[in-house]
Amino acid sequence: MARGGRKLNELAEKLDLIIEVRDARAPFSTSSPLIDAMGRLKPVGLVLAKKDLASPGHTRVWMEKFAAEQKDVWAFDLRRDDLEPLRRSLSRRRPEHRELRLAVVGIPNVGKSMFLNMLVGKSRAKVGGIPGITREVNWYRGLGFLVVDSPGILDPHSEPGVHRVLSWLGCAKAGVIGGYEPAALELIRFLKDRGLWSVVAAKWELDEPDEPSELTLERLGRRLGCLVAGGNVNMELAGRRLVDSFAAGKLGAMTLELPGEALWSP
Repeated sequence: MARGGRKLNELAEKLDLIIEVRDARAPFSTSSPLIDAMGRLKPVGLVLAKKDLASPGHTRVWMEKFAAEQKDVWAFDLRRDDLEPLRRSLSRRRPEHRELRLAVVGIPNVGKSMFLNMLVGKSRAKVGGIPGITREVNWYRGLGFLVVDSPGILDPHSEPGVHRVLSWLGCAKAGVIGGYEPAALELIRFLKDRGLWSVVAAKWELDEPDEPSELTLERLGRRLGCLVAGGNVNMELAGRRLVDSFAAGKLGAMTLELPGEALWSP
């Protein structure tokens, strides 16, 4: 993280703008750990990606919050939406003598690379070294933009609960932060507490008895065929199926947090 921050700081004086990409399902929890420092150096625009996986009404609440904070913010379904309105807005910042230079930042798997590719278009071209700028970053040129792709960075010093929440969204790997079973159990508890488990239960045709999350995950594992010898459920595999399906948006559109809410506690 420190190395990535140093690289972006080196780039800052050559940039016109920074675009941060977040997951629309959790716009606070998926913020980049570098963005506050970068925002002191250059203007920051915000893109909420995967809006198709979030509640439309809740996305509007977030958009209004960021707009009230004087932030430029856009929300996209990057698989279907046209970015032309965003390009027009960004082009107004373009210097007369060259392309608009910007960095795209974000934590892993929020849609950063897809956004960059769409922004510069199919005719994008990878660019060699830019004078006065470190050669250890990748630049792409297209449609009047010169864009640097920054690495997806998570804060390794964050509380374990932060990484567990991010694993639900595919931004962290549950397998290396304690396993899929505990991540899935916490996800089940969270969705039940928020009244959202019914969406998942309907998708997989599950009953919804009042029961501990362990029993819910076991029933889900049986429903999905996650069995081992003796007819027992492989709880780690069942947890992985749940977490991976949720991260991919296969279980319905859901927003996990609203302004002022915390998804995790120490």
